[in-house]
Amino acid sequence: MTTIHTIDAANAPALGDIRAAGEEAVIRVRRSAAQRTDFAKYWEAVGVAFVRGAVVDVINREGD
Repeated sequence: MTTIHTIDAANAPALGDIRAAGEEAVIRVRRSAAQRTDFAKYWEAVGVAFVRGAVVDVINREGD
């Protein structure tokens, strides 16, 4: 079963959940996520998940 995590300005899963994500995960990073004060930590966690096999979607359009 695929797990979908979404990161944006207002919402984000726990950092540990992102770091632990692997082949069965999709991580969607919305443009507004860059406004988070902890964005650098999330971006690093997304990189770990990517190496573990997660699909990472960076959504540049705010309406998506």
